[in-house]
Amino acid sequence: MVARVREQRLEVFVDDFTFTFQESWDAELPVEYPDGINVAAFVNTFPGRVDVTSAGHFHSAEVKVQVWGEPPPSEDVTAWDVQDEAEFESLSGDVAVWTPTLGRTDELIGLGREGSWRVRVHCAGRAEVAALRDSGEPVVGIERYLVQFFPAG
Repeated sequence: MVARVREQRLEVFVDDFTFTFQESWDAELPVEYPDGINVAAFVNTFPGRVDVTSAGHFHSAEVKVQVWGEPPPSEDVTAWDVQDEAEFESLSGDVAVWTPTLGRTDELIGLGREGSWRVRVHCAGRAEVAALRDSGEPVVGIERYLVQFFPAG
């Protein structure tokens, strides 16, 4: 049986179409956030960093983060607008959430150990949040993410 180690629900402020998951010991990273952001890619990676691109410019997204002891079961692809997977290297075993304007937030995701990880990112609600982009109304929880960290290999 596949074991989910922990799950966190976060409200992440999406800023300028993006947010990131970055190694907590960020002084060691060769590319500082937000350098290198590529809003054309849903998931873009650098050593110790995974950037996620939203369909909305400024809004609050619902993000469920799961840490697994082994690769999680595959999600139903029809439930998600887009998904991607990338490598992630952690020096500390902790991951911080960042946005371009707010910088490092108070949210911290405990992986439980340092080392090589995979991160799988799913998103739903992209068309809906894009349609509200210029509405001037507060947009909260329309775009939803499932982010799964699991050991590589």
